[in-house]
Amino acid sequence: MIERIQPGARMSGAVKYNGIVWLAGQVGEGATVAEQTKDCLRQIDELLAEAGSSKDKILQTIIWLADMNDFAEMNAEWDAWVPAGNTPARATGEAKLAAPKYRVEIIVTAAC
Repeated sequence: MIERIQPGARMSGAVKYNGIVWLAGQVGEGATVAEQTKDCLRQIDELLAEAGSSKDKILQTIIWLADMNDFAEMNAEWDAWVPAGNTPARATGEAKLAAPKYRVEIIVTAAC
């Protein structure tokens, strides 16, 4: 059975099926990449918990940055958050995000 978490008219916050949860891309609030990254990671923690999962079970993460020059600033927050020994497969790239105020977007797939 497919379970939609925080469903909306355009998208769900997450979709759970057959022991896997796919999170919608998370963007955060804040003036800096560090603040936005922290907020994204907080939202990811909340969605994973609601799906019956956690950051220890993340399988893959895709991170989009509005500017690759922000890579180190984002990584400092990521490295402090990601559990040692349970790091997921990860890709990071540069993309134009949904609004100019957004500097980082994080997409997660995890086991439940």
